[in-house]
Amino acid sequence: MTDVHGFDQFQRPRGDGHSLPVAVVTAIDPVLRDALVASLLLDGQGVVELRYEVDAASAALRRLILRADGVIEDEVIHLEHPCVSCAMREDAVPTLARLAGDPRCAGVLLAPPLSADPTVVVGTLQPHQDRWHLAGAAAVLSSDSALDDLLGDATLAERGVQWADGDQRSVGEALAAQIEYSDLLVVDGDPRSEGAELLEHLRAPDQILAAGPHEVGLDQVLGGHLDHLVGLRRRDMRYVEPYGGLTAHGTWTLDLTSRRPFHPQRLLENIEDLGSGKLRSRGRFWVPDRPDSICQWDGAGGQVSVGAVWKAGLELPTTRLVVTGVDPADRERVRGAFGRSLLTADEWSDGLAPWLGAEDHLAPWLGARDATV
Repeated sequence: MTDVHGFDQFQRPRGDGHSLPVAVVTAIDPVLRDALVASLLLDGQGVVELRYEVDAASAALRRLILRADGVIEDEVIHLEHPCVSCAMREDAVPTLARLAGDPRCAGVLLAPPLSADPTVVVGTLQPHQDRWHLAGAAAVLSSDSALDDLLGDATLAERGVQWADGDQRSVGEALAAQIEYSDLLVVDGDPRSEGAELLEHLRAPDQILAAGPHEVGLDQVLGGHLDHLVGLRRRDMRYVEPYGGLTAHGTWTLDLTSRRPFHPQRLLENIEDLGSGKLRSRGRFWVPDRPDSICQWDGAGGQVSVGAVWKAGLELPTTRLVVTGVDPADRERVRGAFGRSLLTADEWSDGLAPWLGAEDHLAPWLGARDATV
């Protein structure tokens, strides 16, 4: 590996207190990801990229360690299970420990396979920090393609960037997860485009925005300490917030809230009107036949995922969906479907007693009522 001379700001002090900074870089576009990584590698000696590529049809994982002037290592690893957490736990953790033991290594840009969820990557790595630490998480994307990427119905398999065989996620679902978790968003493209306006509606105020891969400095990526809990909260459907933004291109965000639960049967009847189309929708809901459960709603690219995820506290849950779209007709359709899916005022006034022992219409999606959530 190269010497760290000339890169003093990240040269680790020798002794027991040194720690190697590691940043997670995610993307769905290999060109943009590689542009950011290459720019950062050229900025500082001693910084390396730890890149993982996966063969979607097998459990084979390719590990590469690169520096600005070429490849240091190129090895194929066979995993028992081709999943993100297995890859990070079984190979990335020992590899990072090895790099942390080399005083010539000043920083690591960890690039998991395209479409990887940084929540899973960081969640797996975090307990194993020792002589290295997670310094940041960056998501790289294009504002010019954001509209199609986030709201279109293309799947990862159709783009050829799925994690493994059987990965049925939409491109929007994968990209939204990267955007929502990462503390740094590196956005290439026209800042006045429809896609840029959409991103302003989706990104949290505390996330740092950089205008393209070549506008990012090493200190922004490797100079801090990643707060995993902050990223998790941005991803947590219980704490969704409408961020809003400009509307010059017609982008809109609805904040739909109610103390009342969804009526299980009417939710099924209205779910297509509520979740289909060019939308990004997130939030929580509950149903009267399982008042101890908080359910999540996660929609992107025409796909919606629901599930009973959390136990409710002493108070009854509430229902809240934050929905962002670009078509005015979708806005009114979603608003109407939300209202139709709730218990009516009369049904709500009857309390929860009528729902005791009622048929569980949502069991195929939420699991059995007596399941642990």
